[in-house]
Amino acid sequence: MALRKKRSISLPPTLDDEIQAQAERDGLTYSAWLADAARKELTVRAGLAAVAEVEQEIGTFTDEEIASAERWAQAVTHRDRTTEGRAA
Repeated sequence: MALRKKRSISLPPTLDDEIQAQAERDGLTYSAWLADAARKELTVRAGLAAVAEVEQEIGTFTDEEIASAERWAQAVTHRDRTTEGRAA
């Protein structure tokens, strides 16, 4: 059994309801959904920190570089959504 740490948190009732509903739609437990959301947030923050570090080293990205990165992100996001739930 995986090691887990219990926490007690407080949420506004409407947010709690939204999380519960989305967890059910995703076929996850409430805790698993929250853990997944937190993991995604930490990944985004790490990515933003990495971008800031690279920009400090080489300078601000150009509009063309940003547009290229956004196209790549859209393609990856679309691909993930279309394959979601399928066996790999």
